[in-house]
Amino acid sequence: MIKKQSGFTIIEIFVALSIGLTLIAGVLSVFVSMRTTSSETSSAGELQENGRFAMTLITDDLLRQDFWGDLVGNLDGGVLISSPDPATIAGDCVGGGANNASFPIEIGAFRTLWGLSVTNNTVMGGCIDDAKIGSDLIQLKRAMADASLNLTLPLVATIADMPDDRYYIISNANNAAIFSDDAAVIPTVNIGRIWEYQHHVYYVREDSQGDNTVPVLMQGRLQNDPNNAMLFDIMVEGIEQLHFMYGVDTTDDGSVNAYISAPNMLQDYWDNADNVNVVAVKVYILTREILPDLKYTNDNIYQLGDISFDAGGDHFRRLLFSSTVSLNNARTNSW
Repeated sequence: MIKKQSGFTIIEIFVALSIGLTLIAGVLSVFVSMRTTSSETSSAGELQENGRFAMTLITDDLLRQDFWGDLVGNLDGGVLISSPDPATIAGDCVGGGANNASFPIEIGAFRTLWGLSVTNNTVMGGCIDDAKIGSDLIQLKRAMADASLNLTLPLVATIADMPDDRYYIISNANNAAIFSDDAAVIPTVNIGRIWEYQHHVYYVREDSQGDNTVPVLMQGRLQNDPNNAMLFDIMVEGIEQLHFMYGVDTTDDGSVNAYISAPNMLQDYWDNADNVNVVAVKVYILTREILPDLKYTNDNIYQLGDISFDAGGDHFRRLLFSSTVSLNNARTNSW
């Protein structure tokens, strides 16, 4: 006897397919959601990392701005035994004012801190021709400890003992001398110690990467090169905006009376003239994603001190960082 075989009906097949499609759709929805969340988390982490690194880099430099080793007080002609002639330094970054090259001259106060809001791509005597308009630039000068140096004479006996392509400052409490690694001899400063002499410049430029434009934080660093005194390197990608406000002490009591942005700074403030000193700096850094996310629209307005940045409905996530740095060496007359 032949048994009758039976299978699924058309209705049962359609029901099974519907249930299967529903399950697949649910799984795909969870997968897409997890992928989106993962992408947003990764982007947020990148913004945090880039912003924190840029902030650490700039604030650490500001904390040590105007530090000249063992020298007490300002670096000027009254304490300098010898120093390179700024007129002979090719490709130097020269800021505003009468005395704002990498090395001091006898005219006016030597500006070891100075900044500007960029209104032209070419700034600082033409040593920079790619600055982003609307962002800020800051320059500072300082001595730096170098682990490769035996800092105390006579352990460093000759120029040959010192790393190449750099400038140095040797100082005691009362005097100092600045020299390069190709000097004939180390200048004589009694009981002097040697430090690397540095002039740093920070600004933002925009680089093209395919069809995308990526803002980057640039650092210029003084080097002993007969053709180009400043070496520029990309430090961090995704830094879209820098803004600085300078805390000015106008009553000579060591406290900030006002925070002023670069366009509103008076010449006397930069020169620390008439008992006026810059004793603090507010730093604002706006970070941006490297690549746009077309599923995200940014309508935020970011407040950087006394200026604002409007995202304008583009497709980049951003994160704003701010910090206030007290300038440890401002108004320092003794250690």
